[in-house]
Amino acid sequence: MRDLGAGFGHLLGGQRWMARHRGSYGYGLLPGLITLVLYLATLVVLAVWGADAVAWATPFADDWSSPWAGLFRGVLTVVLFALGLLLSVLTFTAVTLLIGSLFYDSLSEAVDRDVSADGTAPESGLSFWRDVWVSTRDSLRILVRAAVWGVLLFALGFVPVVGQTVVPVAGFLVTGFFLGEELAAGALQRRGLELRERLALLRTRKPLVWGFGAPLGLAFLVPFAAVFLMPGAVAGATLLARDLLGEEILDGTARASDEDPGPGPAADADHTPGPAGAHGPEGPGAAGRTAHGPV
Repeated sequence: MRDLGAGFGHLLGGQRWMARHRGSYGYGLLPGLITLVLYLATLVVLAVWGADAVAWATPFADDWSSPWAGLFRGVLTVVLFALGLLLSVLTFTAVTLLIGSLFYDSLSEAVDRDVSADGTAPESGLSFWRDVWVSTRDSLRILVRAAVWGVLLFALGFVPVVGQTVVPVAGFLVTGFFLGEELAAGALQRRGLELRERLALLRTRKPLVWGFGAPLGLAFLVPFAAVFLMPGAVAGATLLARDLLGEEILDGTARASDEDPGPGPAADADHTPGPAGAHGPEGPGAAGRTAHGPV
């Protein structure tokens, strides 16, 4: 229970951090708005042409007597739209992070510097394009995992009793876990953790990840909420990553100034990296891997 509360606290802490740095908030909305438009367009296509697609995919029902063909295809159309809606919830974060990876990485680094004792942030040491490739590859892997879970849970939803009780709860927990992984991926990747290591790390403290991701998943069901909560969710996920690795989290208000650190290269222009030990093999990333890496 303590970890559940701590995870929810990181979610709120990220929103508070974003409120103290309002100058970068507007720019942080852009990736979510772009993703929202793309997803809404896809759902509209499913709503308008879903019935035609189902009819095309079920030619064997053409000779069925009325009303069975219509009922069968109507159910499949509803199932198709519901599956699209579920997958959009599960994948919204991953796609938004891909679109806004440059900003969100800078935002995560700003949070790290703000809450660390020495004012520094771990660095991956990878080139920009290599970093983009790794993030894209890992996001696609998570998308596949999320899609498999989504289809499985959707199918189990038709099981009497279980589908109406256990499956919804399991769905929110699965969604919360993947949301936590996707949002914390940038901070953990900068510390040198590969996808397999990140998943193993998150599994060691599932209640902490659920406390962060499950309420966020519920909030994302509210229309347009994901767009406005995403910048603060990225900030909160950085706090979550620090907690998972046992790194200290100071109150950033002591270091906050009237000038917004802002996203992008300008935010890092005045940042002087700390000593090699802060980012190298002996840095916090290595400590986290030693303590929490897969056995």
